[in-house]
Amino acid sequence: RMSDFKTNEYANLIGGRDFEPLEENPMIGFRGASRYYHERYREGFRLECEAMKVVRNDMGFHNVKLMIPFCRTVEEGKKVLDIMKNFGLRQGENDLQVYVMCEIPSNVILAEQFAEVFDGFSIGSNDLTQLLLGIDRDSTLVSNLFDENNEAVKNAIK
Repeated sequence: RMSDFKTNEYANLIGGRDFEPLEENPMIGFRGASRYYHERYREGFRLECEAMKVVRNDMGFHNVKLMIPFCRTVEEGKKVLDIMKNFGLRQGENDLQVYVMCEIPSNVILAEQFAEVFDGFSIGSNDLTQLLLGIDRDSTLVSNLFDENNEAVKNAIK
């Protein structure tokens, strides 16, 4: 999986507060796919792509599939794949498969459209549960309501 740190997680790294914006709700903020094409992280994403090229091309691990996390829209997915291509990671070349993390309600609702763009899905049940049920799993006030076995979550995963 490509990086999916939230702004508060990056900010907690040494020197991170100098670079990361302060967000009210980092869970649904500047993370995952939206970082990859943003000018603030584009160079970081280029380095991620370079690392994956080393793993696949230099080390010979052609079975490594890439996963794009927190991809909100089909258009965003296309944009990320285009940037990856510009950085030398072309979907389909040398059997490169790119999956999308299914962890946002839009991924479930538009699954057929996402399937036209990506080679597969990986379910991110923590984020999907949180967003489907409207529960902040990091909140001590409501985290007890977090339940991956909730009927809504199970229906979404079907």
